[in-house]
Amino acid sequence: MFQVSRDNPAYYLTSVAHRRLPIFQTDEVKQIVCDAFDEARKSAGIMIFAYVIMPDHTHVLTDNAREMREVLRYLNGVSAKRLINYLKENGYESSIAKLRIQDRGKNHKHSVYEHHPNALRITGEDAFMQKVNYIQLNPVRAGLTEHPDDYLYSSSRQWHGNSLEIEPLITDHKQIKWRPAA
Repeated sequence: MFQVSRDNPAYYLTSVAHRRLPIFQTDEVKQIVCDAFDEARKSAGIMIFAYVIMPDHTHVLTDNAREMREVLRYLNGVSAKRLINYLKENGYESSIAKLRIQDRGKNHKHSVYEHHPNALRITGEDAFMQKVNYIQLNPVRAGLTEHPDDYLYSSSRQWHGNSLEIEPLITDHKQIKWRPAA
């Protein structure tokens, strides 16, 4: 069980695609990201309470089982590797070219995410729920859907008890221990 507090914060992570490219546009790519997040979740012991995969960024609300930079390394590192492999294997050379960056030498590598993700420590239940609501409403605000539960690559349905038979990514939201109402 996880109870958010000053001593036990949650992490709210926003990772933006390189150059804000809409690389998470297709359902296939979004599912690759979800599968990578699930793999990272299981291998690193990270709880994911809420998430959304938008066309050019992701939001994830996690526990603090690891240092924030480690959580980012697991989530973004695994998903970036899977996405680059997918693009290479399926002949998306123009997409690969858009993700190419030059390292300190003359070599090229690829970057799926910007290198300065937005990471916040959340230390109270009110702030936690504010981030959950922000995540759930992100597709509505972006004009991608009229109702949060209708957006497939989001944890909204799970929070509202409307889970699909097969969700793109199962969250750990039921592992949250809430403080008793005063």
